[in-house]
Amino acid sequence: MSVLIVGSVAVDDVENCHGKVTRVLGGAASFSSVAAARYDHTELVGIVGDDFPGQHVELFKQQGVGTQALEVKPGKTFHWGGRYHDDLVHRDTLFTKLGVFEDWMPVIPEALRGIEVVFLANIHPLLQLHVLEQMQQVRLVGCDTMNLWINTAREALDRVIEKSDILLVNDEEARMLTGEISLNKAAKTLRARGPRIVIIKRGEHGASVHGEGRLFCVPAYPLDEVIDPTGAGDTFAGALMGYLARGNAFEFEPVCRGVLQGTVLASFSVEDFSLDRLTKVTNEEIGQRLEELSQMVRC
Repeated sequence: MSVLIVGSVAVDDVENCHGKVTRVLGGAASFSSVAAARYDHTELVGIVGDDFPGQHVELFKQQGVGTQALEVKPGKTFHWGGRYHDDLVHRDTLFTKLGVFEDWMPVIPEALRGIEVVFLANIHPLLQLHVLEQMQQVRLVGCDTMNLWINTAREALDRVIEKSDILLVNDEEARMLTGEISLNKAAKTLRARGPRIVIIKRGEHGASVHGEGRLFCVPAYPLDEVIDPTGAGDTFAGALMGYLARGNAFEFEPVCRGVLQGTVLASFSVEDFSLDRLTKVTNEEIGQRLEELSQMVRC
């Protein structure tokens, strides 16, 4: 089984207490696709300008990510710049230059419309809906979003949520969407709107999985040092979707096991800038951390 991932592909400028990098590979779809490809064949749907470095496309291919739906258009690639505070939790956006991403309308090639597992990474909800309308036999839809769309495109976002099987939100977004302070109550409210399973991401405090009348919580993998948290949530989601596609099982327990995988992949992602660590991690390293994390959640 394959995974189709649609979202932003970008070049990033990142500054923090560990240094500064410019025009490195970024974007939600970049992180999530490379993570998903660890587990199953992944097709990336996105758009870049003709200034997009060729080595980034080669990196996707080397990681097992299909690029036939990565559109190249004359113009500038989406370019984002941010500066993290010393706690590496809070950050300030320095600039956002959308480039060719601004008026993009994703077109899914006919050969990819039969893919059964779809992850809608963080893009405008109308684009997410447009993708779903083109797919022919989807069995599992995962969806991510952000506070911007909650504030500016709520009606479309509600339609996406209704069509999603797995909804991923952080704690702030869960409260914004429901008006509930209790995250447990917020998850119940969100599940009543359509998704079978709601995953609430809590950053350095891990994540919780809500579904089928059950609750599963996992901590973040403890690290001595974080270099760059950019893309950690996207890595988490991509690994989850890839794992589920490989196992062809989408019930509560496989989702929980996928969340463990996502937590481990995200722990590697933050150990270097951009996708540098994520693309170099070995299966042995992943297996070791997975075993350690499993021990942490076992009483």
